[in-house]
Amino acid sequence: MIQRLFSVFFAFALTAQVAYGQTGGATPAADDIVYIQLEAQTSLAGAQDSVQAYATRLSDVNGFSLGGGWYGIAIGPYERAEAQQILTELVRARRIPADSYIEVSAAYGRQFWPVGAQLDGAQPVPVQQPQAEPDPAAPDAPIVLTEPDVADAPEPAPVAAPEPEPQETVQEARASERQLTREERDALQIALQWAGFYRGAIDGAFGPGTRGAMQAWQTANEFEATGVLTTRQRAALLGQYNAVLEGMGMARVQDPNAGIAMELPLGVVGFDRYEAPFALFTPTTDLGAQALFISQPGDRSTMNGLYEIMQTLELVPLEGERRCDGQGFLLTGANDRIVTHVEVGLQNGEIKGFGLVWPANDEERRARVLKIMQDSFRRIDGVLDPALVSDDAQSVDLVSGLSVRTPRETASGFFIEARGTVLTSATLVAGCERITLNGVHDARVLAVDDPLGVAILSPEERLAPSRVAQFRAGQARVQSEVAVAGFSFGGVLTAPTLTFGTLEDLRGLGGEEQVKRLALAALPGDVGGPVFDTGGTVLGLLLPKEQASGRVLPDQVSFAAQGDMILDFLRNNGIQPVARGGGEAIAPEDLTALAADMTVLVSCW
Repeated sequence: MIQRLFSVFFAFALTAQVAYGQTGGATPAADDIVYIQLEAQTSLAGAQDSVQAYATRLSDVNGFSLGGGWYGIAIGPYERAEAQQILTELVRARRIPADSYIEVSAAYGRQFWPVGAQLDGAQPVPVQQPQAEPDPAAPDAPIVLTEPDVADAPEPAPVAAPEPEPQETVQEARASERQLTREERDALQIALQWAGFYRGAIDGAFGPGTRGAMQAWQTANEFEATGVLTTRQRAALLGQYNAVLEGMGMARVQDPNAGIAMELPLGVVGFDRYEAPFALFTPTTDLGAQALFISQPGDRSTMNGLYEIMQTLELVPLEGERRCDGQGFLLTGANDRIVTHVEVGLQNGEIKGFGLVWPANDEERRARVLKIMQDSFRRIDGVLDPALVSDDAQSVDLVSGLSVRTPRETASGFFIEARGTVLTSATLVAGCERITLNGVHDARVLAVDDPLGVAILSPEERLAPSRVAQFRAGQARVQSEVAVAGFSFGGVLTAPTLTFGTLEDLRGLGGEEQVKRLALAALPGDVGGPVFDTGGTVLGLLLPKEQASGRVLPDQVSFAAQGDMILDFLRNNGIQPVARGGGEAIAPEDLTALAADMTVLVSCW
């Protein structure tokens, strides 16, 4: 984005050193080998594009890391006298920028162009080499076009000290300012906005608002408040702005398997594996950041299915933006641990996108990294093979290797009204942030009777159950057969199961009037489910065993809330339940069908 600003800064600094005799008199022999620096870039992707463009019309083109997150394009090497002559000729012919300058070889770090080249004293950028005899069943990992320059991570520019003499005059600063491109002017406004001094539009126009912001920034950093930034001041401002990316190791990654190329923070994440439709980049530091490429063939229906599935993943918190249309979808979410951003698009039968998962309370770095990822995202040839799923990903708790969001607790409930009102255990719904029915429909607590141990749930959207409970008016006989319907295994099975037993007593073990004692081996997932007599009428609601004064009881001992007290509770809350006398026994298969229509999985999140 910024092409020549850094070059101007280095040229000015070198001129100042010569003017004040800081080069130390006779130049050491090593400094006779020099380069002509043409420009500098703040992103490796931009530097690569620029160096390739120069290589089409100039010889001896090189690309180096300059440190501090900058990358330079230079030609050479030459002896100093030869370099001066070439510089003069090329500038006069307008083949290189007018602000190009001579720089010693020691100023350059890692060399990224040409690939495989190495300057004496500089470290070549390692490129990923194909491994010998790769496993034909395993796809190659994404290609890191350049390794992240972690050693040369950006450092805050020291701006507190006064600028050394000689300074640019205001007129000179304005003259150099006029050479800035629109992108460079925008970058300065963005940096001023980030620093809290500018609140206007990013339009590249240095009007009163921008001048005032520049003046305020100069004052805050102990510069003369002229409202016009010198070359060094512009570099210092941008240095401050880029310091937040220290250690992020932003680098361009190209994945021919997924058909995606973009910049990723490889200082904190690394490629792990493919789990279609994802390429997973997992944390490499204790920051805990994650990234993923999303790639699969498909149409709008496939994309909509992916949109729904991704909302069940733990890495997409519940609270956030949800947007989906025919061209793509956006998912964001945040909780006290993470902030997630996922965006996906559909083009030419290919669904591609990316996701970033970042720790909470680190918004400044997250926003900067996300913006770079968004700006650098490119579709390339290729789409991830849907068959690329490892054995580790095959689990009911995982979707393509990513953990599915699971409820804190699950139990059972049953419909008591035609509009979908549900009765369940009061213990289950206590303290829930969210309650769902059958894992899909949100519900809220309408009323609770803690002594009785029951709660009424009202669905957020009206439901139409096939059947609702018919309560038994009057008591059933002791020792009569009963059955409990419930999701015994916490929703692993899609339908409720029936557990059979007998009614042992019309009171609790301590003579409690509000409970009945059952001889029935229920499981925790059955709690909240209906207790049926042989005719399919409801005698009560199964309670958790904690009702029995905390004692450890035999497996065959269970308890149910009294049906007549449940009827009073419902009527007191404006619900008119169906109640009738006991009927004739029905076949077990009919009782199973009745239970399946009426019983609900209740999840507490």
